[in-house]
Amino acid sequence: MADTYAHELYITALRNAHALENQALSIMKPQISRLENYPDVLRQLEMHSAETEQQITRLEGLLQNLNETHSALKDTALSFSGAMAALGHSVAGDEILKNTFANYAFENFEIASYKSLITLAEASGNTRDVSALEQTLGEEIAMASWIENNIEPVTRRFLMLSEQGHTAKV
Repeated sequence: MADTYAHELYITALRNAHALENQALSIMKPQISRLENYPDVLRQLEMHSAETEQQITRLEGLLQNLNETHSALKDTALSFSGAMAALGHSVAGDEILKNTFANYAFENFEIASYKSLITLAEASGNTRDVSALEQTLGEEIAMASWIENNIEPVTRRFLMLSEQGHTAKV
């Protein structure tokens, strides 16, 4: 019974991760379209957006190997909430800072999610999936680290642009 329960939890967690990655795209894409004065952030978000699309494909493969599919409802709901969060920041004068903070928090949420997902894969006997999940975990850790290392430079650039009278448009 425990194996069946762990297996069901693992499938649910895979679906949740798929929806989470779709949410990540819905947060990043509006930021990418608005970035003008932060070329380093733009490059990093473009790179991570491409990684995220690969992560979605990876998760779909894991689900397919289990004869399962992602949840269109969860994908839609989280994509919508991500788009609304991005829209909410777009009206703020310090949009780049709010986006930076939110992106950092989101990446750490994803890190925690993948650590849990790896534990569920192991508990459910799906150990063959662990390397794919660890690859995604590593990508999320790298992105969170990049953001952490760039909070101060982004803040300084925002301050400089603001002091010069620029709108500091993200």
